[in-house]
Amino acid sequence: MTERLAEGTPAPDFTLRNQDGETVSLADFRGEKVVLYFYPAAMTPGCTTQACDFRDSIASLAGAGYTVLGVSRDEPARLKQFAERDGLTFPLLSDPDHAVHDAYATWGEKMNYGKVIEGVIRSTFVIDEQGAIDKALYNVKATGHVARLRKQLGIDA
Repeated sequence: MTERLAEGTPAPDFTLRNQDGETVSLADFRGEKVVLYFYPAAMTPGCTTQACDFRDSIASLAGAGYTVLGVSRDEPARLKQFAERDGLTFPLLSDPDHAVHDAYATWGEKMNYGKVIEGVIRSTFVIDEQGAIDKALYNVKATGHVARLRKQLGIDA
């Protein structure tokens, strides 16, 4: 597993396909603040809760100048299904070979129901306008995470 990213370090750049099959690069958002979150799998209970929390907070996050991007190993077709099913209005990015997960140290060993497995470590990064990591939050919980993140960013609901 790659060493975890620290605040103040450059965010690893990437180019991935979104739910519509279009390419999206982190560099496209230079000059903007980005909330980049990694989740295990589209349409699973925890990931749905987290995505819907971001969806429900999108106005307050956008109002504070943040763009939300979600990343999983799911293929674009599954991401499109997820976005349509749950009314998700932000880009969902496909990283099937987990190369971007590796770059952000969000792929590795984790505990799952008392067993050590290899997989996605649910994590969120806040990236500043210059492309540096402002916050690196590893091992976040799906439930309540977005509310805690908004509080850390000083954003009211």
